[in-house]
Amino acid sequence: MAGKIKKALDEIIYQRSKGNQTLAMTTKTKLMLKGVNPDNFQDTSPDDPVTLGKVHQIASELGVTLSV
Repeated sequence: MAGKIKKALDEIIYQRSKGNQTLAMTTKTKLMLKGVNPDNFQDTSPDDPVTLGKVHQIASELGVTLSV
């Protein structure tokens, strides 16, 4: 199923920002600094297991629990 990475990244951003645009941009920047640019993933992007693992690792580091 395509789009798991996008959903996971969106969930990280939402849980960290809770709708605050400043916190959303800060979270996106943190993701980019850790090597994953959320803007590069779409709902139709293929799910690379390595990248998905990296996103789960980042979520853990940021204290976010993913449902994806």
